[in-house]
Amino acid sequence: MATDFSCIPIIDISALIAKSDDPSIAEDPAVSEVVRQLDQACREAGFFYVKGHGIPDTLLKEVKDVTRRFFQLPYEEKTKIKMTAATGYRGYQRIGENITKGVPDMHEAIDCYKEVTAGMYGTLGKPMEGCNQWPQNPPNFKALMEEYISLCTGLARKIIRGIALALGGSPDEFEGQRAGDPFWVMRLIGYPGASTANGKPDVKNDIGCGAHTDYGLLTLLNQDDDINALQVKNLSGEWISAPPVPGAFVCNIGDMLKIYSNGLYESTLHRVINNSERYRVSVVYFYETNFDTAVEALDTFKTRANGPNKFKRAVYGEHLVSKVTTNFVDI
Repeated sequence: MATDFSCIPIIDISALIAKSDDPSIAEDPAVSEVVRQLDQACREAGFFYVKGHGIPDTLLKEVKDVTRRFFQLPYEEKTKIKMTAATGYRGYQRIGENITKGVPDMHEAIDCYKEVTAGMYGTLGKPMEGCNQWPQNPPNFKALMEEYISLCTGLARKIIRGIALALGGSPDEFEGQRAGDPFWVMRLIGYPGASTANGKPDVKNDIGCGAHTDYGLLTLLNQDDDINALQVKNLSGEWISAPPVPGAFVCNIGDMLKIYSNGLYESTLHRVINNSERYRVSVVYFYETNFDTAVEALDTFKTRANGPNKFKRAVYGEHLVSKVTTNFVDI
């Protein structure tokens, strides 16, 4: 809720993608323009679209199509990969099983996380230990999603390098102990359409996903191209629509980046209401810090200029576990 923004900006990041690993990236005029736009978007809205990101449109469509095919399966088939605490909170949850601030969300989903082996993060990581549950049907599901996750990880890292520059740091600010070994989360979500009465949608404004902020650094949302459901809250309390832009990701910053930026960048409240009569699919990838990282404000001239540290140090893994273990009913 940084400002009274009225729309979500679209940023062409192709120059940043092309130069992301160039040692002289900060001196490139085209990159500097992308960095300026990222800084403005993160300060004013905490949300932005990215185009020119390099991930093929065909792949963006295919992951949504395969996700939709899974959700069209009979309930008994979907629950073969049912989420439980024993699976490290990975797998399928039915409509209404995910809750936001105590209220059931009107969506079904598959949750996937970076796999955590026994003892990998000690006691801190114990609740998240496990392997992802990939459905056998559709048959190409696992291979496709793992390819997609790899590409999203690379893309998010490049955007974060631009955001590091926007905060007045070096492009490597988030490497090493901060996010050199980034945790990731992916949610494959299906939102039922509004029911119909007399051949017309019966709009009830059911909350597909309640108002929340994201937990980590950066979110990449791949949403259906023809259904408008995502809403972002501005400073005046207005819900601003974030309609689909074909071929573009919707990006937003999360709680950990809010801390790193010392409050310069806001992890903005957002929600989903699907008033279309059609089923909506979204594939959401979350790029996080290292799991066991203690997050505190970066030491850059921009963060220092924003006054003393505004937030206590937060361990990302603790933040994630506190959310995951309270997000579901009957788990």
